[in-house]
Amino acid sequence: MTAAHPGDLIAVDRLVVRYANGRLALDGASLSVAPGEFVAMLGANGSGKSTLLRCIAGMIRPNAGTVHVAGKEMSRLSGRALAEARLALGMVFQDARLVRRRSVLANVLAGTLGRNRTLATAFGALPRREEALALACLDEVGLRELAPQRAGTLSGGQAQRVSIARALAQRPGSLLADEPVASLDPEASEEVMRLLRRVAHEDGLAVLCVLHQPALARRYADRILGLRDGRCAFDEMPARVGECAVASLYEAAA
Repeated sequence: MTAAHPGDLIAVDRLVVRYANGRLALDGASLSVAPGEFVAMLGANGSGKSTLLRCIAGMIRPNAGTVHVAGKEMSRLSGRALAEARLALGMVFQDARLVRRRSVLANVLAGTLGRNRTLATAFGALPRREEALALACLDEVGLRELAPQRAGTLSGGQAQRVSIARALAQRPGSLLADEPVASLDPEASEEVMRLLRRVAHEDGLAVLCVLHQPALARRYADRILGLRDGRCAFDEMPARVGECAVASLYEAAA
């Protein structure tokens, strides 16, 4: 793998995760993502990709190894300290997970709730003082004009871009994207990938994106990481990742 450096926003070192049934989900996986870098992760179902993302987010505690996000070791944190550390890490999922009956603007404002914990927000109110930021995030994804529209009326590509705006409203230093284009058509997929690359290169975020489309990874990523059987099989620039290397990730799981 590419060696970790002190300035990396995401640094995973020799991570091991063994489930209660004895299955080894991660077997010494390591990776790093620097500010301004867009890394794509490929691998078959069951290779450990989702487990790795959950470990980075502090949702799973590994059996061995370390995870640092913005310099904090996630596996050692719990409670409020873990919740505060997670603010440095935005999440984008395959399903946009928007509240369909609420406006686009309200959905983006929800990304600011982590730093606006009040009695009012505990009862469902949104921090209106963050509206300017939420609108700026919608501007960044090209959807400011849809701010008052109900989220349930959006296309799949629009909904995913709104979910990215919501993650950006959190003001994270890093962004994890778990198969963000899996349910989108080719044109919408390209839009989302261009957006993720732009927030890395122009906004300086460290972006780690799980994909099942090697062609998109080659076109947009700065590095491609291949995960097989819980281990990092390769970590290379796109031009150095051949068809055989990609095929081996999926053959191993056949």
